[in-house]
Amino acid sequence: MQRTARDPRHEPDPDPPVGLPVLPELAAHLSAAADRTEAEPLGGAAPLRTAACGYWERRGLATTPDRVLAAPGAPALLLALYAAAGGAVVLPRPCSASYAPPARLLGRPVHHAPVPAESGGVPDPFALLETVRRARMDGDTPRVLVLSVADDPTGTCPAPEQLHEVCEAAADEGLWVISDETRRDLLHDPHDTVLLSPAEMLPDGVVVLTDLRATLVPAAWPAALARFPGTDRGAALRAAVLDALAASRTPLPGPLAGAVTHALGEPEEVRARTATVARVYGTLAAALHHVVTEAGAVCRPPHSGSHLYADFEPLRRPLGARGIVESHALERKLAPWAARGGHRFGDAPGALRVRLGAEALLGADREQRRRALAAPDPLELPHITEALTALSRALAGLTTSADG
Repeated sequence: MQRTARDPRHEPDPDPPVGLPVLPELAAHLSAAADRTEAEPLGGAAPLRTAACGYWERRGLATTPDRVLAAPGAPALLLALYAAAGGAVVLPRPCSASYAPPARLLGRPVHHAPVPAESGGVPDPFALLETVRRARMDGDTPRVLVLSVADDPTGTCPAPEQLHEVCEAAADEGLWVISDETRRDLLHDPHDTVLLSPAEMLPDGVVVLTDLRATLVPAAWPAALARFPGTDRGAALRAAVLDALAASRTPLPGPLAGAVTHALGEPEEVRARTATVARVYGTLAAALHHVVTEAGAVCRPPHSGSHLYADFEPLRRPLGARGIVESHALERKLAPWAARGGHRFGDAPGALRVRLGAEALLGADREQRRRALAAPDPLELPHITEALTALSRALAGLTTSADG
């Protein structure tokens, strides 16, 4: 629960996996607007914000256009939100690698509160209160809590009662809650997972954030939305965020705005793609979970998105015999499977934790990825079977004792 220090090494991220194939319908809308020369208004034009209202209303959150802002990506919105809210930022540990950098760019303190054993995405409520208390003792003033109901890196969803306790604690401490709901539509089994938005529990104190690249638009199209409370306080925060976006000059690219507006309407082709991606990610994430737990790692079963978070602490002895004593080294050994060490998500570098993602199994080229999305069972595809088998063998080689 200590303030996170800057990493003096400024270690670059590994190359990310290539994105999923672009839907022809969306590509056509972007192409049709390619000759647009006028700029998109900061925060998004009225048609886009109105489409965003429909997007949220279909998810049980009534919204009006004057409560919505759009920006080129969630990091741009987080930067503006942190700037507008002021004060220190509280994050779960572990959390998305995108949460802390905007705060550090602004010079804002970042404090981490550990997540409970059951799921990631939200801190333990008692740990949250202790983190805020200690931050204030250090002279900081926490103003913002960022949480995720469909978590990256753990791929889990907090139980409603756990989420309610965290929201109550945040409200008692006067914190704005930023609810990252980017992956809420990528539930592996919607009938087995109850997902609620904090905005349903704490409507006056929650800003909902969603990066559309996870579901509605291609990974290379930067587009994100923020939904603000329908109160005077929410309106004031929205105005301050819009001022921050203006200061950083970060509007959506004009040609992209039309395609994003179309995608927010969720026509059949877009909805079908989202459902397919959720199904495929669920199958592949379950397979990854089986491989890493068979090797002896501890890992929460993933329920959403494409990631899972494996803890290799029970295997520290055999890993240490091979010189693997921190997450940097474990990341390097598992690089072919797009591993990301826990140090990237707020964990201590000495912890043997790593995030693995289903994207790494989909294949290196568009045709392999198309086949993976089209297959009734992607685990029957040779390139996916080979990738999982190779990971299993690699883990066995790293974690088997020399005398065993």
